[in-house]
Amino acid sequence: MYRNELIGSSEETLRGGWDAMRAGLWTALPGIVQSFDAAAMTCIVQPAIQARVRDPQGNVVNLPLPLLLDCPVTFPGGGGCTLTFPVAEGDECLVVFASRCIDAWWQSGGVQPQAELRMHDLSDGFVLPGPRSQPRVLAGISRASTQLRADDGQSYIDLDAAARKVTVVAPGGFEVLGPFIYRQGMEGHGPATSNGKNVDDSHTHSGTQPGSGVSGPVS
Repeated sequence: MYRNELIGSSEETLRGGWDAMRAGLWTALPGIVQSFDAAAMTCIVQPAIQARVRDPQGNVVNLPLPLLLDCPVTFPGGGGCTLTFPVAEGDECLVVFASRCIDAWWQSGGVQPQAELRMHDLSDGFVLPGPRSQPRVLAGISRASTQLRADDGQSYIDLDAAARKVTVVAPGGFEVLGPFIYRQGMEGHGPATSNGKNVDDSHTHSGTQPGSGVSGPVS
């Protein structure tokens, strides 16, 4: 006996058909990264929501959805600049599914025809790193400033718009590769070196005699 033979009204029949159609329409799902291909900027994702299906005995059971393969990873970017993250196995993410097949666009870029006529399919997901479930929420979120930070909060760049101030906390060091230019003065605390020589208040000069003369080079 078919299901619609057990339903007493046409409204219930239409509702059942609509529910069945929506069950195959994918929009977005949380996921867990299984692996990341940095060269291709894609990853494999396990959807974090299970599917409810009916087994041959008529029982409703929860089953894992299939792995999502070759999902393009979306990093914030534009104008020739991109902010990237070291996506790692176990990271949580949001997978957004395109309404049409993305295969030809992903392979060639530009404007492309649809390689297949699928719609809202699990094969066409874009990965957005960042969403977090409650067991993985970050501690110590700043409510007064914008930060680029490590998850443990031990190192970060802090932009405080109200104070017009940028603070960098980097216990492992702050390295600049290239010319470093500062204006309107600079204040330092602690030891400082340049080309292996002290340039703080502990440095000495060679070739000097007590008096008003000009000292020699930094030693």
